[in-house]
Amino acid sequence: MKKTLLALLCAAQLFASDVQKVIYDLSTSELETIENRFIKGIVANKNHYENQLQELDVRVIIHGGAYKFFVNDLSKTVFKEDKEAQKINNELKARLKSLATTYGVKFQMCQVGANSKKLTREDIASYVEMAPNTTIALINAQNDGYAYVPVR
Repeated sequence: MKKTLLALLCAAQLFASDVQKVIYDLSTSELETIENRFIKGIVANKNHYENQLQELDVRVIIHGGAYKFFVNDLSKTVFKEDKEAQKINNELKARLKSLATTYGVKFQMCQVGANSKKLTREDIASYVEMAPNTTIALINAQNDGYAYVPVR
């Protein structure tokens, strides 16, 4: 009986789903960094934890140079003359949206920075929520146990 109970406890512990938490501080304006370090990194990290029978809860705070990656129509914003932003194509936008819809990544954008760039709610991708500011989003996430990872 003791052996059976011990085996059941070990099996339950093996299959228990631990949740790891991370908040990415996304401020890069570099397309290559977004593609290679951010998008591919999140997918790889999600797969790693899934293979360990754990969940990775991902949040992202968008600010700095990263606003342009989450704008619906660049021609209607301050980014209309930005050559780097013009390289952004529908495929990249679809991949970013997929992080939210397929991988459950929660995106937040700094409201103060969005306001300073004259971005309205309609300018910003629908899957992106607004945070009062970057500092508040980071404080809240870190106090909730999220590990901090900068992407610059």
